[in-house]
Amino acid sequence: MKTAIVICLAAVTGLSACTTMKSARDRVVRAPATCQDVTIPIYFEPDVAQLTPEGRRVITSQANQAKRCKIQNVRVVGLADAAGDPAANLELSKARAAAVTDALMRAGLPPAEFDLTAVGQAGSVTPDGKIQPVRRRADITLKLSNP
Repeated sequence: MKTAIVICLAAVTGLSACTTMKSARDRVVRAPATCQDVTIPIYFEPDVAQLTPEGRRVITSQANQAKRCKIQNVRVVGLADAAGDPAANLELSKARAAAVTDALMRAGLPPAEFDLTAVGQAGSVTPDGKIQPVRRRADITLKLSNP
């Protein structure tokens, strides 16, 4: 009977040591995450400034990841394709930048200085006349630092 009790106590003690060793190992193996600047493109359908469900998911995910960091600055640049009226494309890129900024704030991004820029179709054609593909987007750049 005493032998059975000693074996049970040894097993319990041994198993609790495994748990302790595992958490100690996890602290060593899992280095703390560092906060690094990140740029994320958010794509839109042609001729609209309304976010897609995928765009909303990306923004929400990125805002959640940024919450563990100190946010120095948020830059949102709205872009548009080369097709169409340049003035209309500039307005469209402004609306895209505003939609992304609104979604970032709704997703709970911590307070930060926002810099919104709209470039319309500027830069959508290379100097040799080639059209840049997939400019129906807004680019988000988060300047992050460790808290």
